[in-house]
Amino acid sequence: MNSPDLPRASRPDAAGIPFAVPGAERQADDAVGPCLTLSIGNAWQGFRWIPPGCFVMGSPVDEAERGSAEVLHEVRLSRGFWLADTACTQALWMAVWPVNPSHFADDARNPVENVAWHDAQRFIGELNRRLPGLQARLPTEAEWEYACRAGTTTPFSFGTTVSTDEVNYHGGFPYPGGEPGPYRQRTLPVGSLPPNAWGLYEMHGNVWEWCEDWYADYPTEPQIDPRGPTFGKMRVLRGGTWSDPARYARSATRSRIEPAYRPRSTGFRLVLGAR
Repeated sequence: MNSPDLPRASRPDAAGIPFAVPGAERQADDAVGPCLTLSIGNAWQGFRWIPPGCFVMGSPVDEAERGSAEVLHEVRLSRGFWLADTACTQALWMAVWPVNPSHFADDARNPVENVAWHDAQRFIGELNRRLPGLQARLPTEAEWEYACRAGTTTPFSFGTTVSTDEVNYHGGFPYPGGEPGPYRQRTLPVGSLPPNAWGLYEMHGNVWEWCEDWYADYPTEPQIDPRGPTFGKMRVLRGGTWSDPARYARSATRSRIEPAYRPRSTGFRLVLGAR
């Protein structure tokens, strides 16, 4: 495979940001890159600009504990997008939708969970109704992995292994090369652990995150702005969760469930921008 030019895992460029964001209280350009804050009622959500670029999606055959559905293939994302710097919080959810479905509901900064793919879509629909032109949506699977990697090619955006100081996973089941750590047995408030190089928190662990795509086997040929199949039975989940071994938090790990299912380990992260 001819590797494409990868974006550096450093500061994303502010050039080419195509649109103003309705409801954004603040847009800035900090040491990590362009960012903005969106305010809804008494809640807010930070976003990071993810630039267009190329990467190799999936995992190499020699990556420890990889899944068979992680076939390497080149992907080009032709448009940048704003990606929430955390999973959607319970505070943000309740600013839009009156009932909190979460199991771990003791802190409004916790990620909302117990959320079906259809629930996330209804939330997004209401958010877009309140802020016309916002263009909120779920990330595609390719957008999610590209942002998670932040220019890296290792199993995790933090390197070849992780610890429970970096990722909320079942610490009794570390990744090869790592050490056992505590098992917290629950979610953590968003932003509790270090971000990746592009300023995104808990892309690994804490809660599974819904993607827009129907699940299907990867193609082997290069792709431009892939969106998955038109029809399917399962929707894609990414990122791993607080109750899973570390291997499920790898950048390339894929999971899927039916879009009506509501596990207490599943949430989502918002994107702003046209597909």
